[in-house]
Formats: sequence, structure tokens, C-alpha cells
Amino acid sequence: MAQSIKAQNVSYEYETAAGRVLAVKDVSFSVAPAEFMCVLGPSGCGKTTILNMLAGFLTPTRGEILIDGKPVSGRGQDRGVVFQDFAQLFPWRTARRNVEFGLEMRGVPEKERRETALHFLKLVRLDKFTEVFPHQLSGGMQQRVAIARALAYNPGVLLMDEPFAALDAMTRDEMQNQLTEVWQATKKTIVYITHNVAEAVYLADQVLVLAAHPGTVKTQIRLGLPRPRDPLSIEFVNMQRQVMQHLTH
Repeated sequence: MAQSIKAQNVSYEYETAAGRVLAVKDVSFSVAPAEFMCVLGPSGCGKTTILNMLAGFLTPTRGEILIDGKPVSGRGQDRGVVFQDFAQLFPWRTARRNVEFGLEMRGVPEKERRETALHFLKLVRLDKFTEVFPHQLSGGMQQRVAIARALAYNPGVLLMDEPFAALDAMTRDEMQNQLTEVWQATKKTIVYITHNVAEAVYLADQVLVLAAHPGTVKTQIRLGLPRPRDPLSIEFVNMQRQVMQHLTH
């Protein structure tokens, strides 16, 4: 089941040698079940800090984050995380064994683990590469394995930190298409960090625009564009322009 997300007046301070630094200040937003939200903003605006708080890797200094109405108090299997770094996969495990990892930690029987891994590898179009090791896969294929692994233990929320930023433009476009298909098939709630306006407009139901130093919410924009989306259409270009105005003013 997809889950809702609500952040209420969330702030986060880092401890540094020079003292405490406020990274995120009074951030509030909500995401409905099965909704796709992109978080957009300049470098240093706290995008990754917000994602880490949603994941339970960091605890807010002030405020509260709720998943399906329950406070986030640490890591949980109701949330899957996909990072930008290709090294997130275990190099000694095949694609299938990487996807099975979370299920293995949960004690799921081997037959069920295998069936689940094969299902999600097929969903991300890697059913012909199940016994291949990460170093034998392209960057885009490795990210698809990471997405399959995050989905395999059936989290309600999928958190993604610029997962396609290191890919070339053509591969990134293909991955955006495939992610949209996977999201529509699985109905997960997704929070996706990006610095790319076109990517946010292509993927999201809503965009959370942040201002930097410290990170605060500038606006939360509902896109309302029909799917599938055409990046060359007038409506798409106009929406990019609207989002860009919020970023630059």
C-alpha cells in the first residue's frame, strides 16, 4: 500500500567545528498516497538533508515527519531508498542476489525471494541480466537494479536522491520513462530529489521548490499535466518556465 507523507515545520542543524549550522528551516509539505513529488532547488538548499530525514537517517532538530500518520523515529522497511552512487550495489552479488538482499535480511524463504527478485527485475526490463554482476552492467542498468531492490520488500514510500544525475542525457531520458512506468505499475509514493527542472516537470505530480541558506520552502506547485508527457509540447515548456521563475526569483 502506498503511504502518505507529512512534514510539519521541520528544521535541521548540523554540528560543525565552527558551531551549529542551520541547514533546513521550518519546512512543511504533504504528499498523498501514490503521488510523485520532486524536490527542486539550488545546491546547498537542503534537498538531501530532507530526504535523509524522511528515510530516518537523520532526526529533525525541530518539527515532525509523519508516514501514514505515524512519526518517523528511525529507519524502516516502509521506505525504500535509491541513491545516485552506482556503488550502492554489492559488487560480489549478481543482479538477482542484490535484489534479494532485503528479503534475505527479513528471513523470506529462498524460493519466494527468487520469485520476487525475478518479478521486479522483469518490471525494470532486466530479466535477461539476472545472473550478471554489477561491474558487467551499464550505469543505467545498475540504477534499475537498485530500483528493483528498493521495491522488492514492498515499501509504501520510495525515496530517490538524484538517481540519474550521473547518466548521459539519452540514458537519463530512458530511465525517466522507465521510472514513470514502474511508478504507475506499483503505485508507490515517491519523493525524488533533482536539480533538473525538465526532469521534475516530466516526472512529478507536484514540485516542492526550495530556497537556500538555510533551506526553506519557496512554493509547492501542482503540475496537472496529462500523461504521457511530451517535453516538446507548449504546455510542458510553459510549465518549465513557471517552475524556473520560482527558482530564480
